[in-house]
Amino acid sequence: MPDAVVTPARIAATYEVIEPHIRRTPTLELRGADVGIDASVVLKLELHQHAGSFKTRGAFANLLLRDVPRAGVVAASGGNHGAAVAYAAAQRGVPAAIFVPTVSSPAKIERIRSYGADLTIVGARYADALAASEEHRRRLDAMAVHAFDQDETLLGQGTLGLELEQQVGALDTLLVAVGGGGLIGGVAAWFAGRVNVVGVEPESAPTLTRALEAGKPVDAPAGGIAADSLAPSRVGERVYPLAARFVRQVVLVKDDDIARSQETLWRVARIVAEPGGAAAFSALQSGSYRPRAGERVGVVVSGGNSLAVDFGRRTPSA
Repeated sequence: MPDAVVTPARIAATYEVIEPHIRRTPTLELRGADVGIDASVVLKLELHQHAGSFKTRGAFANLLLRDVPRAGVVAASGGNHGAAVAYAAAQRGVPAAIFVPTVSSPAKIERIRSYGADLTIVGARYADALAASEEHRRRLDAMAVHAFDQDETLLGQGTLGLELEQQVGALDTLLVAVGGGGLIGGVAAWFAGRVNVVGVEPESAPTLTRALEAGKPVDAPAGGIAADSLAPSRVGERVYPLAARFVRQVVLVKDDDIARSQETLWRVARIVAEPGGAAAFSALQSGSYRPRAGERVGVVVSGGNSLAVDFGRRTPSA
């Protein structure tokens, strides 16, 4: 069972392994009045991680905990995971082949290329890139680094929860954006019910919502302004048991809410977050998640791979 593998003890052990290779990203505490709510808000600024997102944690966990073959690594990604794997592979001197769909943003494509990876743009959505990456793996016997549905990936992403707890102490609630679920699965496993972990999904990509309704991972729509980071076809098989056990609630947000939260993060704190990076915060601002008076709420802000401050006004092309 994945929830017997992805445990707080193993997450802590993974952190010891990857800590020399990742950034201890900062936190920022906002007054609730600054963003129009009656609660204390603590932002975990994971967009300042190497390669621009939390995905770097999982990438290093894979490269350091597994035996990497001579053919190197291969990954499919909407963009951020690909950048993370490309960065980690470059740091380790390992060949990397990255497959992304056409929905991936120019900023993410540019970043992947800057790390020297072999980049292929294929298909309209993440599932297309995944199929192409699996063919590459079979042909060259490379090591696949899955964006979310891999034990080592979940262990690496779970270190964000450990680090945040070390930095800010007790939280009542933590809001986490959900795509395939690697981050929320790992973080929820770390807290193991000690914190109210709430998933936040775009209405146009409700992967975890649909899975919890069905009692298992099922296909869901995959669109919206955060499609290059929060829109795989379904939540991970390894992720689902962790989410079902430890995630207290999942809320949905509109694309306009995400874009407005990008603007607020810039206006209030001069944070430039891509749409997927602002999704969790949008649950507070839109009222999709309503904190109790005086509640201390953590928000993961991850995803800073944007070329310009356009606040998500343009829908990614398919």
